Amino acid sequence: MSLDRLIEKIEQTQNPTVAGLDPKLAYVPEYIKEKCFEKYGETLKGAAKALLEFNKGLIDALYDIVPAVKPQAAYYEMYGPAGVKTLYKTQEYARSKGMYVITDGKRNDIGTTMEAYAAAHLGKVQVGSQTYEPFLGDALTVNGYLGSDGIKPLIATCRENDKGIFVLVKTSNPSSGELQDRKIDGMTIYETMGHMCEKWGEELPGVYGYSGVGAVVGATYPEQLRYLRDVLPSTFFLIPGYGAQGAGAKDIAGAFDKNGLGGIVNSSRGIMCAYQKEKCDEHDYAEAARREAIRMRDDIMGVVGKITISK
Repeated sequence: MSLDRLIEKIEQTQNPTVAGLDPKLAYVPEYIKEKCFEKYGETLKGAAKALLEFNKGLIDALYDIVPAVKPQAAYYEMYGPAGVKTLYKTQEYARSKGMYVITDGKRNDIGTTMEAYAAAHLGKVQVGSQTYEPFLGDALTVNGYLGSDGIKPLIATCRENDKGIFVLVKTSNPSSGELQDRKIDGMTIYETMGHMCEKWGEELPGVYGYSGVGAVVGATYPEQLRYLRDVLPSTFFLIPGYGAQGAGAKDIAGAFDKNGLGGIVNSSRGIMCAYQKEKCDEHDYAEAARREAIRMRDDIMGVVGKITISK
């Protein structure tokens, strides 16, 4: 099962973190932009090529210490067809380096439309006598607030193709409580969604106690994070909100079980823009990202302890 492979990578690296690859041109060193613009012009293609070179440098610096990357689709789609190609090429390069790839797409629909999203991001498509894998993610973030009609097509595709999903449960943004904290029959909507993840996960069992249906739970709400870990024992968490959004290691401590498993913590700007924060030479951007990734790993492992897996 797909999330088993993620757990194995986390144990291998002793690092429950994921680098979010959400690049803006403002994050890309000037020397990379200048080179790409000289060759392709100040065009969408030139921008996309700059993002790809930036991403490759980050992946080269991180792949041996960070188990996973999480490219956010919107940052690529904004540059049109060339940007979408860069998303694919980024996934392909990360996979070639042995990294687990979580596509952050937050897809949300029902029926045949969700089947199409599932085929695009987690499955395969048939073109005449040929079969293709359109994108190269190992897992996809999804919005489950349309109910089971929007999740069941994904589960079938995950089972067939050894993929996983992370369902939005308690998101890290400040206004998440406007809806997610409301109660129905005495239970919050986010907890209701969490229990649905547990139920859906029964169809994708894993060997390490966690299913192939994960949950997105923000580090910015540590009490809720700890509570959900207690009541959702089989659901693996994708945890945004660390770093730039204000959460620290102490805030995510409650996400992990006695074996140091249970979640993977995302940092995007903190890693990508480390060279800007350090004010170091822009040619050193990848090494600055590595330094920040090591600092983040050590910070989080200070509260998680040793990670062990057993079947």
